[in-house]
Amino acid sequence: MSVLKIEGLSKYFGGLKAVNNFHLTLEAGEIVGLIGPNGAGKTTVFNLITGLYPPTAGTIQFLGEDITGLAPYKVMRKGIARTFQNIRLFKNNTVLDNVRVVFNHRIRYNLFDAMLRTPRFSREEDAVTAEALEILGVLNLTERALDTAGSLPYGAQRRLEIARALAGKPRLLLLDEPAAGMNPAEVARMVELVRFVKERFDLTVLVIEHQMGLVMNLCERIVVMDFGQIIAEGPPAEIRHNPQVLEAYLGKGVTVA
Repeated sequence: MSVLKIEGLSKYFGGLKAVNNFHLTLEAGEIVGLIGPNGAGKTTVFNLITGLYPPTAGTIQFLGEDITGLAPYKVMRKGIARTFQNIRLFKNNTVLDNVRVVFNHRIRYNLFDAMLRTPRFSREEDAVTAEALEILGVLNLTERALDTAGSLPYGAQRRLEIARALAGKPRLLLLDEPAAGMNPAEVARMVELVRFVKERFDLTVLVIEHQMGLVMNLCERIVVMDFGQIIAEGPPAEIRHNPQVLEAYLGKGVTVA
């Protein structure tokens, strides 16, 4: 059974076809790249998968279940997590609390327990904190756990956003430009990080990225969009030299080393 199966997915904003007849199947354990020029519809696809937009047409199946049009919180609870192109952290809260907040829907104590600090409250809070710290450890953020999120360097903020996504215990992780603004050394570290968390947490990963070094070195398969439609799909070696892709995404006469 496929992890994700999208068929005929479309999203129109008035006369604008942001996504038009999009198809995609992800098998368990794959790392797939979704690339294309600005405005191609990539982030709209993410927003459709995660329920931020209702589709105009088409279906989205996750682990064999139709999730088309589900509210974002329901999609998250099914096992899909995402990061955003623009980092969205609670910058005045601690690193630890940025991860702990994801566990709120799993808390079973009530207001009475919280007010009186009952043993049930303490057990659940301790369990949440321990699990959050474990995830921060995986992302090499333990020493910054009590720092405010806004005080972290840019690359560490990116790691924190991934940590927060992982706290939802996803089966499918959607990464929206995880290497945006990074230098080549940071991009290389992000490639290794995504590979590591994919294996560590048994994930399937779909990643949007403009950093071609990350896409070509990380992804096993690449899907290319332009004007809301898929124009090519295949392994990096094939996409690297596809004339239609080079013209649409990089411009005429450009090759990828």
